[in-house]
Amino acid sequence: MEARILWADDEIDLLKPHILFLQEKGFEIDTVNNGADAVEMSQEHHYDIIFLDENMPGLTGLETLAKIKQINQNVPIIMITKSEEEHIMEEAIGGQISDYLIKPVNPNQILLSLKKNLDSKDLVSQKNTSDYQMEFRQIGMQLNDRLDADEWAQIYDKLVKWELRFENSTDAGMKEVFLMQKKEANTQFCKFVDKNYRSWLNGDEDAPLLSHQLLEKKLMSHLGQEPCFLIVIDNLRYDQWMMLKPLLSEFYNVDKEELFYSILPTATHYARNALFAGMMPLEIEKKFPDLWLNENDEGGKNMHEKEFLEANLKRHGKHIKMSYNKVVKLDFAKKLVDRFNELLQNDLNVIVYNFVDMLSHARTEMEVIKELADDEAAYRSLTRSWFNHSPLKEIFKKIAEKKIKTFITTDHGTIRVDNPVKVLGDKNTNTNLRYKVGRNLNYNEKEVLISSNPEDIMLPKENVSSQFIFSKENDFFAYPNNYNYYVNYYKDTFQHGGVSLEEMIIPWIELSAK
Repeated sequence: MEARILWADDEIDLLKPHILFLQEKGFEIDTVNNGADAVEMSQEHHYDIIFLDENMPGLTGLETLAKIKQINQNVPIIMITKSEEEHIMEEAIGGQISDYLIKPVNPNQILLSLKKNLDSKDLVSQKNTSDYQMEFRQIGMQLNDRLDADEWAQIYDKLVKWELRFENSTDAGMKEVFLMQKKEANTQFCKFVDKNYRSWLNGDEDAPLLSHQLLEKKLMSHLGQEPCFLIVIDNLRYDQWMMLKPLLSEFYNVDKEELFYSILPTATHYARNALFAGMMPLEIEKKFPDLWLNENDEGGKNMHEKEFLEANLKRHGKHIKMSYNKVVKLDFAKKLVDRFNELLQNDLNVIVYNFVDMLSHARTEMEVIKELADDEAAYRSLTRSWFNHSPLKEIFKKIAEKKIKTFITTDHGTIRVDNPVKVLGDKNTNTNLRYKVGRNLNYNEKEVLISSNPEDIMLPKENVSSQFIFSKENDFFAYPNNYNYYVNYYKDTFQHGGVSLEEMIIPWIELSAK
């Protein structure tokens, strides 16, 4: 049986041909000729969908709709009426109808409405499967080509959009095929980065836009012409941006949506300092020896972003009035909303919002967050839910009301790790799970990307024998001591610092208010 339908109409006898048509299609149909009986039948039976005439004696269609929704909030209801009056349509829509049909209706209209409300998930899933089967071959062939950095960004863009399309798919087999192709893409991407990253830092004409070049290339030309906001949401992946995009579309037009590359390590200490300073970490250390802190130095490693940004602006001749605010606690975000008008006096307002980074760390530390975000789809959903109820959304709304140009970006992404890779290091080795820096590191060379001389990739070198290693794809570093506990604790958590599509290819967004 396709589905069980309740059809309420005071002229139900005249609808006999329609009912026979649907019964031939496999639907089971109960009929009543008034609203009171429709409410009673809804209490006694489960219906997959209800057809409801708007103009019935006794309880009207709208009154019946309200009573049925009290009994079963989730049952789809299709309102059928002779009236095209706007206020009736508005009341019906406000009453949470699923569709609205004007009499006289024909059987195909009814069938289309049923499919839209009962079979839409399956139909969308079938269409996604069919479309992806065609693109699967094309992406597969591209992965075997010699792609440049821009083409890798295009591949990642495609994969993210396919992942979002498959999120609610009922085709488990095709989801598995997609995940295998995504894994293969990451494998090939890591080889690509290993081969080309050093040349990017030495003026390769095919180099992508990197963290330390971003503000010069994308922001500086806008400064001084009009006030603007730069919102840096820490640890924001491209797929997470795609979750926020519909929520911001209420206030903004998306003028540009581009992808650029985070430097290595894809960690806040390196990538965000580079972004604001407009320099690679090695250059920052030489230019600001009193401000840059290496791994083993005491103190916060991102305490001087404002100073780095001010120097960057001055170097580019931008003598403007600027504010810099870093949000790490909810109370501060609320206070920022309250004093929003103060920000309007500035040419540039920079807001660094750390919530997504805190979310990834909280997911590691707190079991309840692990349960709420136990896979990629849930992680995206949690990001969307947070933003929808956050002070940051209120800040965006206020900026849009003032018609101020707005930019969104991030410092790096994050990846869900599930494959432990053993590494040994001395007591001074850093604790990050996706990259290690230190002396006397012991590892399997096939499992990591190596920089034996950090200065080759523009990173500070604390001592003569320091080296960096980076984990690849969905790997994470684990020490042999207490290995099982360590692996169980960190497996299936979201980490950053290494080499993957998710960590390195990140968004730059330009918005204008509607």
